[in-house]
Amino acid sequence: MYSIGQAARLLRVSPETVRRWADAGRLPMGRDGAGNRVIDGAGLARFVRERAAEDERAVAAGPPTSVRNAFTGIVTALAVDEVVARVEVQAGPHRIVSLVTREAVDELGLAVGVTVVARVKSTNVHVERS
Repeated sequence: MYSIGQAARLLRVSPETVRRWADAGRLPMGRDGAGNRVIDGAGLARFVRERAAEDERAVAAGPPTSVRNAFTGIVTALAVDEVVARVEVQAGPHRIVSLVTREAVDELGLAVGVTVVARVKSTNVHVERS
């Protein structure tokens, strides 16, 4: 059994988000002997799998690609010179740094605060505007 706080830390969301998911019926929750709200481990595992499948379907809705490791995130830093740019993306708990051309930054309209999808294949990270 997991407390709301433990589940929130595992899911990397706020306890309030866990409560909202439970209240909406998305995340099964019960009560322990003391009356505290708790989440069964198997139920939490199912929920995590369902969320991962939802995320995968959302990413798959984009253009066809052979790259399977896609991280939706927000551009948190951008350093651009005449030829190359360093793009930093925060995707949940993951910080991803990619070197791309200045031309790509301009074409994609990248700026701090823009939502992107960072696709990782081997040692290369491909960034596309979402």
